This record gives sequence, structure tokens and C-alpha cells, in this order.
Amino acid sequence: MNQQLNTYLQQLHAFVEAQEKRIRSLEAAVRKLQEENEVLKSRPPMQVDRIEYKFDQLKVESLEGTLNIGLNPSELQNIEDFAVDNKNINAPISPKNQMKRTMEIEDAIYQYLERELPEITSSVQKKLNVSVDDSYIAFIKEDIKKQLPNRIDFYIKQQASNRSGQENDNAEIIELIKKEIHNGVHAFISHLPENMKGMNNE
Repeated sequence: MNQQLNTYLQQLHAFVEAQEKRIRSLEAAVRKLQEENEVLKSRPPMQVDRIEYKFDQLKVESLEGTLNIGLNPSELQNIEDFAVDNKNINAPISPKNQMKRTMEIEDAIYQYLERELPEITSSVQKKLNVSVDDSYIAFIKEDIKKQLPNRIDFYIKQQASNRSGQENDNAEIIELIKKEIHNGVHAFISHLPENMKGMNNE
């Protein structure tokens, strides 16, 4: 028993010594890092006043690749061809103008949907001599709203390419989208499965 206790104490003593060595080593590493940190802090900050490029000393053997100045390559696909003959210049639409027009057109169409969509679906049902559940009106409205941004974007770009330098006309786009809504409602109701629409008995 005494022998076991002696062995245990020796092992414990060796473990404590190893821990002490490790602590001393870590303390030395921390001191070294602190000293390096102080040295770095005491250095004056680097300041670059001016960089001069001496292009006449460059030697160019071959020119390859694409040079884009002021443009992001990902934006190049949205830029239409420029015709520089002092007659037609199709410049891309500024994002600010496009956003403003999109919001104006969206507002007009949202108001139109609130006021007119029930009447449109009702007249289509009469024309097709079918009856559709009212829950479809909400579904149709949501579906139209999801598709609106893409359709508005399409018409704005189409209008810009057709009318260089002319006044942009939101009313024209609104009318085109209203026609699309009429045609879409008609197509939707006429293609519903027979078990989802009832016949009007008149």
C-alpha cells in the first residue's frame, strides 16, 4: 500500500512539473508576442504620397484580353448597341428612371387589379358560360403580381429600343399589360379542368 502511494505521489509530482514547464513556456511566448506588438506599435505608420507609372519604360510584346473602363463585365450584357451616326443613339435606361417608372406602372396595375379584376373574371365566365369559385380570383391576382416586374421590365426596354430620344409613355405600357391581364384571365379560366368549373344554367 505504501509502495502504491509512493508511486502515485511520484507521478503526481512529475505531472505538476510538466504543467509548470508548460506554463513557463506559454508565459515566455506571451511575453515575446507582447514585445513584438510593442515594436510594431512604435513603428511610424507607412504613408504612400504618390505613385508614378512610367509607361514609356514598359515593354509590351503582345496585347490580349479585354479592357473595361468604368464598366463591370456582368453589366455589359444589358447594354444595347450604340449607333453613332448622330441620328439614333440607343443608350441604356438609367436604373433610377427605370425603378421610378416600374413603381408608377406597378401602382397603376395594382389599383386596376383591385377595381377591375372581379369584373374581368365575371365577364370571362359569362362569355365562356362557366362558373368558377371565387378563390380563383385571389389566385389569379397573386399570379399576376408575381409576373408584373418581368413584364414591366420587358415593355420598358422594348419601348426604349423602339423610341430613341422620344418621351417614355407609361400609359402605353399600362394598356399593354391590361390587355395581357384580360387575355391571361381568359386563357386561365378556359383551360381549367372540367371538374373545377361549373356550367352556368341560363
